[in-house]
Amino acid sequence: MQFPGKLGEMMKQVKKAQELVQKKQEELANLRIEATSGGGMVKVVANGRDEILDVKLDKEVVNPEDVQMLEDLILAAIKEAQTKAKEAAQKEMGSLVGNLGLPNIPGLF
Repeated sequence: MQFPGKLGEMMKQVKKAQELVQKKQEELANLRIEATSGGGMVKVVANGRDEILDVKLDKEVVNPEDVQMLEDLILAAIKEAQTKAKEAAQKEMGSLVGNLGLPNIPGLF
């Protein structure tokens, strides 16, 4: 369907914006963000979409006598990975919004 004049131009811009957002979301899915706790004994990897992809534990941190400490270290690394992932996504999507000439609306991305 063809739109006349300014409406047609605006629809082209909307379509371009949708394509750019989709591309950026794919890039975020491929982004790898690493977080550690316990001096690097616990490592969590997330992507830019805040999905946890991997958890690695140093064998020295696994102590059957102190499971609570291990749980705390894993939780701390996951929270750090999620925070970093959210910051990366906001930065990437914020730059996209700026490139499109749209207003930056907090919480939109």
